[in-house]
Amino acid sequence: MHWLALLCPPAAPDEAQGWSAVPEQVQQTLAWWALQFTPKVALLEDAVVLEVAACLRLFGGAATLHRRIHREAAESGLRLAAMAWAPNSLAALALARAGQRDGLSQALAPLLDALPLHSLSAVQAQAPMLARLGCRTLGDVRRLPRAGLSRRFGPAALQALDQAYGQRAEAHVWLQAPAQFEARLELPFRVEHAPLLLHYAQHLLRQLCAWLAAHHAGIQQLSLHWEHDAMRARSAGRGGCLSLHTACTTRDFGHLSRLLSEHLALQALDAPAGEIRLQAGEVLPLQESTASLLPAAPEQAHEPLPQLLERLSVRLGADRVRCGRLQEDHRLEAMQHWLPWTEAAAASTASPAVRAASYPQPTWLLEPPLRLAVRQDQPQYQQAALQLLAGPQRIEGGWWQTLDEPSTRTTKAHQGQPETAQMQRDYFLALSAGHIVLWVFQQRLSDAEHGWFLHGVFA
Repeated sequence: MHWLALLCPPAAPDEAQGWSAVPEQVQQTLAWWALQFTPKVALLEDAVVLEVAACLRLFGGAATLHRRIHREAAESGLRLAAMAWAPNSLAALALARAGQRDGLSQALAPLLDALPLHSLSAVQAQAPMLARLGCRTLGDVRRLPRAGLSRRFGPAALQALDQAYGQRAEAHVWLQAPAQFEARLELPFRVEHAPLLLHYAQHLLRQLCAWLAAHHAGIQQLSLHWEHDAMRARSAGRGGCLSLHTACTTRDFGHLSRLLSEHLALQALDAPAGEIRLQAGEVLPLQESTASLLPAAPEQAHEPLPQLLERLSVRLGADRVRCGRLQEDHRLEAMQHWLPWTEAAAASTASPAVRAASYPQPTWLLEPPLRLAVRQDQPQYQQAALQLLAGPQRIEGGWWQTLDEPSTRTTKAHQGQPETAQMQRDYFLALSAGHIVLWVFQQRLSDAEHGWFLHGVFA
């Protein structure tokens, strides 16, 4: 057996806000988060205990799992007062309370004998009487006559000692995360500014991330609701809502907290808020990424690119951070469409990728194409004839697309029929006198634009 005891921090008011989360909520959040490592998780007094013997090999051994739990708990915004491991849960809890960690590498009985009375709650309840008897450690209590100990203090203390020393079996009720998530929090005072809601919303975010970890899932959308105080004006309404969308499926507490902070900084409350509620969108399976075998470079950015672009789109506006998306079109000017980053990220996960063209494409595109002079049927660029390297490559399309503005260039437009964007061009790779590779085409269908045009430049 390999039991871990995660000791929750004691209840203490927040120095900055004069308030902290309820200890039972903190313990529940920590228990949900621990379910990602093993299904055998239980609540034991002020700690969360989990039995991990069956999954040690999955996580690379006991030492690796211990380091991972300690590291990822901090990354998830969860505080651990102490962590210890032992052959049973009560012994692990006693060691954690005494400031010791390892109860597996040496004999358990000598370790427990040296622990103070407060290591076991059932023994600590009788501490005044035991102190008058000269008992200072658990070993001192064990040396007392068992029959007299049971008659004077009841069976609880003796039973706790037997279970901690492995002489009596333990019984636990395994924890199960609920199928649906809903978190609500009543604020300790009226909050008049939206950025101040972040401190309290983070407690709900921790619960959400822990619940998602128990389900091995993530989200792409969540909403924070607030209800106005009862002393609000009638025009203010009952409350408000803020909806967040992430670029990718995540349950990263730091990422969601930063994103919520950016949105709340731009939000204004119509009236003071007295209660907040966090609601998750669709729960999606989260694909775990394989860790790299090589250490990260010191100059490597700690923030992933999607999170950086997501944060910039909130600060600068969604329309100012754009991403190109390939379109199923042979015309080069219509192959790419620029979308706001959040929409482009959602489209990349919802639709299959478009295969890029197999033929060479220029790095720089001229819009509109530049008409070239022609001498003796040869296109000219910078007063010199172009040398055609490859071609022709005929590109035709656009017959399905109607132009928005009326035109008089075609007879169909004179006849009242809508003009389309149909074009038929023969493209060539050309070399200029300055040894620059160009992408030129010869117009075929349009009489008004018949000739040679420069459309792109290769870098």
